Amino acid sequence: MIKIPYLTALSTYFSYGLLFAFGQFRDFFRKIFDWFHSSNLQGYAPICLGLEDFYIRRLYLRIQDCFGRPISSSPDAWFDVVERYSNDNNKTLTRTTKVSRCLNLGSYNYLGFAAADEYCTPRVIETLKRFSPSTCSPRVDGGTTTLHNELEECVANFVGKPAAIVFGMGYVTNSAILPVLIGKGGLIISDSLNHNSIVNGARGSGATVRVFQHNTPSHLEEVLRQQIAEGQPRTHRPWKKIIVIVEGIYSMEGELCKLPEIVAICKKYKAYAYLDEAHSIGAVGKTGRGVCELLGVDTADVDIMMGTFTKSFGSCGGYIAGSKELIQYLKYTCPAHLYATSISPPAAQQTISSIKVILGEDGTSRGAQKLARIRENSNFFRSELQKMGFEVLGDNDSPVMPIMLYNPAKIPAFSRECLKQNVAVVTVAFPATPLLLARARICISASHTREDLLKALAVISEVGDLVGIKYFPAESEKQHQEPGAIKLE
Repeated sequence: MIKIPYLTALSTYFSYGLLFAFGQFRDFFRKIFDWFHSSNLQGYAPICLGLEDFYIRRLYLRIQDCFGRPISSSPDAWFDVVERYSNDNNKTLTRTTKVSRCLNLGSYNYLGFAAADEYCTPRVIETLKRFSPSTCSPRVDGGTTTLHNELEECVANFVGKPAAIVFGMGYVTNSAILPVLIGKGGLIISDSLNHNSIVNGARGSGATVRVFQHNTPSHLEEVLRQQIAEGQPRTHRPWKKIIVIVEGIYSMEGELCKLPEIVAICKKYKAYAYLDEAHSIGAVGKTGRGVCELLGVDTADVDIMMGTFTKSFGSCGGYIAGSKELIQYLKYTCPAHLYATSISPPAAQQTISSIKVILGEDGTSRGAQKLARIRENSNFFRSELQKMGFEVLGDNDSPVMPIMLYNPAKIPAFSRECLKQNVAVVTVAFPATPLLLARARICISASHTREDLLKALAVISEVGDLVGIKYFPAESEKQHQEPGAIKLE
């Protein structure tokens, strides 16, 4: 639950209202001028009508220099950001040959495997020479190599499940799997802040979809009881199956899932538990095995475990882990397995090698050191931001920490001022978040040194004062939290 001070909420609404009003005003005159110019559509209807791209034209393009910044190096603790300029008020951006060396606070490089690694990189290069960059084929044709079978065994053992299946893209892992797992006559109960890949997968399944309040087990139980009592719409027949979907770490909130309570509720009402560990696998837990290990949940109690290789493992793709029967069924029916090109062999080798480093199978303790460092870095950075007076979301041990911005004018201001001081941050706004809840999302890495973090804190503190996003007094001056606040989810 996020508490927004009334004045902040009012000013944010007012700012968006001004942007919308001026945008409509400009669109009105645009239509008038268009009357005097011949149309070049030649009888075709316009692909984008006025309101369909209004947000892009009148709001997003104003600040698009804050998004999609190209880089020209590996996404390590420091990386090279390509400089761009615009001659038409940000409608188009032109890349230059200049780069800025910036501190990277935006990439999901949690354990530092995205850069060259003494164990992983030589094996990836050897795999590239042996297998080539792509299999150029789906898994069921010529796209299954010995590496794919090894990766599936490695993932299953790592997460503690009997079997696993891997895919070439993390987003597709959710969006293509859910329509196979459940269909018409089934019920999906999803956390209100689940990732877009889950939302699209649930919509495409044809199942009835209900949501429960974010990370609130009591409301999940209330929804479950009500839906079980009512049954299917119109016929009121019992549901064919019920799947409850949650995330290990919520990517826009940095919060840990209340997994023990949610699993207990699923077992009580005989619902399947689906856990998305995209941001938690490899990043949390004593040995990097995710929220189940961190929170003491037996993986046998989680029916379907999903995760990606793009965060902690420095690779690409995703996986589903579960029972042997489930995985065999998915191999026969999932379109992402049957029709999509299999995961690149070098990417598969990168994942295998990074898991071996995490488990210490490379003969060193670097994996354990990385896990200790990401936990220490995350908790230190979060604590220091809170002491400065920023409103920081999320839980301890989570490497994702959103800093609330709220007002739309503060989104580009924060991003641009940080970039001026060679700190690259990611800002997130509507539609990725609710309209009022714009934020900067900081992602901490094990590759960050203490000096890196101190520099980042100094820059963010300075920019925070300049932009005005320290919504709470600094710790030394902290007296009472502002009483007048409204609650938003």
